[in-house]
Amino acid sequence: MLCQFTVKNFQCIKETLTLDMQAANITDNQQTIIEDIDGEEFLPLGVIYGPNGSGKSTVLLALYKLAVKVMRPICAVSCKRREECLRVSASDSIEPFKFSKETENAPTEYELFFRTDTNEYQYRISMLKNKIVDEALYKKALKGKKYATVFERKSINHISLKGALKNYNIEDISDDLPLLSYLGITRRGNHMIRDVIEWFDDRIHFLNYGDPEQDAHVAIDDSDLLKPLILQMLKEMDIDISDYRVEKKDKNIKIFTSHVVDGDEYELNLVKDESNGTIKVFGILPYIAESIMFGRTLIIDELDAKLHPLLLNYIIGLFNDPNINKKKSQLIFTSHDLTTMNSETFRRDEIWFIAKGTNGAAKMYSLIEFKNDDGKTERKDARYDKRYLEGRYGADPYFRRIIDWGEYNE
Repeated sequence: MLCQFTVKNFQCIKETLTLDMQAANITDNQQTIIEDIDGEEFLPLGVIYGPNGSGKSTVLLALYKLAVKVMRPICAVSCKRREECLRVSASDSIEPFKFSKETENAPTEYELFFRTDTNEYQYRISMLKNKIVDEALYKKALKGKKYATVFERKSINHISLKGALKNYNIEDISDDLPLLSYLGITRRGNHMIRDVIEWFDDRIHFLNYGDPEQDAHVAIDDSDLLKPLILQMLKEMDIDISDYRVEKKDKNIKIFTSHVVDGDEYELNLVKDESNGTIKVFGILPYIAESIMFGRTLIIDELDAKLHPLLLNYIIGLFNDPNINKKKSQLIFTSHDLTTMNSETFRRDEIWFIAKGTNGAAKMYSLIEFKNDDGKTERKDARYDKRYLEGRYGADPYFRRIIDWGEYNE
């Protein structure tokens, strides 16, 4: 599970910004909370709202860049998602906030708290122009009380290893290679290192629907394990596809869908003949199914794009239902859809707003942090969508009346 993610000085993010997946002490939708074995409570959902260009996608991109920074060197050797990691350009560097002289040459800072089946980890890394200036990893058992240091790195020549790693010598590590990546390559046999790397490799997945054809081709799995579940999900979503097949030739993949009309079966090419909405459904359903089945954290930018609100609500409901979400799965996404911005769908601590100030820097806050004019927290029975459009939450999709259209219509 993802517990908390913090980033500072990344693209439009200047000051420290935190996405917290720990459940607040409120009474909203308590049945949806994920309770771990130590009694700690976490959220199955996190949704970020805000105007276009406000920084919604940047928050998810920051987390993605961190995962790629850690996994790329390991994927060059071997990992479960080697092609996904390696298709990211090697020059795809981590860029700081550029609208300030003080941040342009300052490091980008990350802090990540996450949990596996046995431990909770705190990973910290700071990078300046992709060079590591600070890095540390701490761990504690899920039922433990204190963190123990795994390693700390202040520079290439100042690395401190603890525990089972304390007698290990670090050799030939470059200043742009995370120590965690180095250990993931050279000490993967260590149980704790393997536990951390497998979380990055297999417990958190990212999906950006920028290329629907590619996503659909990569995602669809014709295995006996996933296919029956995907077909059942399509039926529940009232999409009239009775079957599908995957045709693979070298690196080319084609997907064909089957439709039964008046007792006769017809086959369509997914990309050529189906709607963009259906293509998107095929692109995301395998990720959603795997997340629910294996307890993964799924990160999706613009989940609502090209999806009917009822389909969006169906997907959200899978993570909200404790009878379905038994493996502690999480869904974090950006959205413009207001039909689901209500107390029946989300807890107040699951709704996040983001907006840019006059200095171009993004600020993000959850609905539970927002205070009304009287200084009180927003009521859980309030009309969140209506109040959002009214500008009550400070991240409304407003329009400025600047153009005098009369000048252009004369």
